[in-house]
Amino acid sequence: MGDNMSKRLKLISATEAEMEERSFPNPYPDWDPGVVSSGSGEDPEDDYNETFGADGKVSASFQKKVQNKIKDLLQQMEEGLKTADPHDFSTYTGWTGIALLYLQLYSVSQEASQLHRALDYVKRTMRILNGRKVTFLCGDAGPLAVGAVVYHKLNNTTDSNDCVARLLQLQRSVLSADSEMPDELLYGRAGYLYALLYVNKEMGPDTVDEGTITKVVTAILESGKNMSAEQKKTERCPLLYEWHKKQYIGAAHGLAGIFYMLMQPGSKVHVDVLSELVRPSIDYVRHKRFRSGNFPSSLSNESDRLVHWCHGAPGVIHVLIMAHKVFKEEKYLKEAVDCGEVIWQRGLLRKGYGLCHGTAGNAYAFLSLYKLTQDKKYLYRVCKFAEWCLACGTHGCRIPDRPYSLFEGMAGAIYFLSEIEKPEAACFPAFEL
Repeated sequence: MGDNMSKRLKLISATEAEMEERSFPNPYPDWDPGVVSSGSGEDPEDDYNETFGADGKVSASFQKKVQNKIKDLLQQMEEGLKTADPHDFSTYTGWTGIALLYLQLYSVSQEASQLHRALDYVKRTMRILNGRKVTFLCGDAGPLAVGAVVYHKLNNTTDSNDCVARLLQLQRSVLSADSEMPDELLYGRAGYLYALLYVNKEMGPDTVDEGTITKVVTAILESGKNMSAEQKKTERCPLLYEWHKKQYIGAAHGLAGIFYMLMQPGSKVHVDVLSELVRPSIDYVRHKRFRSGNFPSSLSNESDRLVHWCHGAPGVIHVLIMAHKVFKEEKYLKEAVDCGEVIWQRGLLRKGYGLCHGTAGNAYAFLSLYKLTQDKKYLYRVCKFAEWCLACGTHGCRIPDRPYSLFEGMAGAIYFLSEIEKPEAACFPAFEL
């Protein structure tokens, strides 16, 4: 008995040490509505009054601080990009990600210069597409979709239509029954589906016809049913997916990203299919949740280590929120709230400030909870994670391989900081719609 107890205690302390190693202790006091509602503003150092006004909105002084930091970071980013890989056209780490950032800055500011900056990067990508991958994040679909939208906003119909036509040509490999294509967001069919939905959202709902979207959705559903049957899980988890022989759970490579795309209104998945295939599969994943409220990286993994958008609660939370919207059940919202608590405790990451596995990506969990619930607590938490990102470079985080890119580095932090101006319109790039 004593031996078992000491083993368990060792395991707990090892887990805590690992958590510590992956994230910084959160130094901020949590939301206290009593403090905010007093809103006296007498103490200029007051943590709440600095970022959050008595009206429950982000304070003008904090907005100004964020705007100034964005300008500063953009300069650093542009300087840093001079030595970036000239052949990386991807949204994830390359030029399309930078174009998407400028498109976001244009949507916030309506300054034409930002749109023209996006165009500069789009033109750069168009020269180097290679057709080897088809997703929004890592393949040709991203540059073509972003290019279509940038040209559309510039009223250049010819080039916009050309980008859409080229985007649609990619569906051959996506739909091919004998292709080895996975289904996940980063390299698979869900990543191509996102590109189609993005174009329809930005350019009008019939830009990509419903028939094309249905074909891609059907390919994803059939693939998931086949894998589930192979693994003899049809009853418990009707849709199952693998990437590199692992059944990942997270948003980037796993079930969360795929289910999230299937539940998008633009995917037009029939309500019966959502109820009979998607909902029980989400429920299957829910039962893998750790006691902490976090989720494992894959179905077979028992280690509660990762609190990233790509693996763990910050990706799964978006599926739970979407499931709550689609199925109108409180259990999904309750577990999304639990994910939020995990992210508040363990979401300031030593890996850096980016979107995929950094603090900025984790902050989108609070933006999504705020949009859904209008609870000021989540907007406050957004501001605290933004405050952390404002001090980027001072915490001793690891330097990513592509330090200025959208999903690994500085461009992602800037993208998140730009959401502070209109938090109710925030959207995790290349993922939320």
